[in-house]
Amino acid sequence: MDKLTATKNLRLAQEIAKQVDIDERIIGAFASINRELFVPNGFKNSAYKLDALPIGAKQWISSPVTVAKMTQYLFLRNADSVLEIGCGSGYQAAILSKLVRRVCTIERIEPLLREATERFRTLGLHNIFAKAGDGQEGWSRYAPYDRILFSAAPSHIPQALIDQLVEGGIIIAPLQQGNAQIITRMVKEGNRLISTPIEACEFVPVVDGVER
Repeated sequence: MDKLTATKNLRLAQEIAKQVDIDERIIGAFASINRELFVPNGFKNSAYKLDALPIGAKQWISSPVTVAKMTQYLFLRNADSVLEIGCGSGYQAAILSKLVRRVCTIERIEPLLREATERFRTLGLHNIFAKAGDGQEGWSRYAPYDRILFSAAPSHIPQALIDQLVEGGIIIAPLQQGNAQIITRMVKEGNRLISTPIEACEFVPVVDGVER
């Protein structure tokens, strides 16, 4: 990253920190990832604004503030492995890759996944493992996970994902509840999840299957 780009991303990280209470490690992660690489060419001038932006296929790259909140809510200090459902542009996975040893991310729309994996290669983020698939099935190959993050809104948490989460592990998801979405933290105790609602939000919905 050249000096000017590094300065832009540092300023973005500082602006995020003014909006949401995040720890220094997360601020450092945002400063180290070039957000400009994750937005479409027509939106490069908006890359450093605190806005969600369209990325094609009726999908969005979340606001940097939302990405920061979801990251903070995961309580990553003692986490080693994270599974993300809904890779999208790859920006959330890139941020996570700076905070944990391994990130596994699943995207159901194959063209978006190809673009995201190319960004990971460009940035040298070798601790991200990505695949096309229905994220509701999880990714048993790398399980169990310390944390699971939904970057799209599910109506419920599939049993397959609960099974792939360690005891005491955390799921963060923007759960669909009627006409509202609520970011919810769920902690695994035995074979059940203890849920705590956090705040209202707006994400694209989880959709079944794979789109090629």
